Amino acid sequence: MSVPFAPFLAAWTVLTLNLLTPGPNVMNTITTSMGSGWRAGIASSLAVALGIGCWCLAMSLGMAAVFRTFPWAETALTLVAAGLLISFASGYLRTAFVSRNRATALHAVGGLGWSASFLRSLSINATNPKALTTWIAILGLFPATMASTGDIALLTFVAALIGFGVHFAYATAFSTPTAARFYLRGTRVINTCVGVFFLGFAIKLVAKLF
Repeated sequence: MSVPFAPFLAAWTVLTLNLLTPGPNVMNTITTSMGSGWRAGIASSLAVALGIGCWCLAMSLGMAAVFRTFPWAETALTLVAAGLLISFASGYLRTAFVSRNRATALHAVGGLGWSASFLRSLSINATNPKALTTWIAILGLFPATMASTGDIALLTFVAALIGFGVHFAYATAFSTPTAARFYLRGTRVINTCVGVFFLGFAIKLVAKLF
């Protein structure tokens, strides 16, 4: 590998934490599994994996080309990534400690077959602004200009695998009737932990510039 293992681990950790927290893709997998069953939830999970793989390839290859043409852009992206991570952290901590509406209801989406669930999930992933900002933040941690073809392939494969694994767990859990109640009760703890982790990553990025 041209890239040390630490940046891979940082990138996959940020991705995993973002996947664990409520967002358009997570809520779609949950509500699909609740209303249309486990099989539809698995289709949604596979679509998330494909979408993450596409985002990873497009962003990593695109950013690598930009950095080679404009070397200063890597420093600029690092600052943008740090700002995004701070924004993510602030949003998660605010949701955990300030928002009064912590018990948002989950409304099941029924009547979706395998293909309909797959296409619905893929379209949500493709148009999800959280996906774009997440990959900008991740590429502030991962040195795309140093990456070989094998590095990009490894980053993409494991990212897609993580996406499928997290959503598979959600699909399996939420195809049972009592999971939603426990999930909503636990979102405060989840958001707090993720907010603290993202704040730590932001500090690490800023420190790297000095």
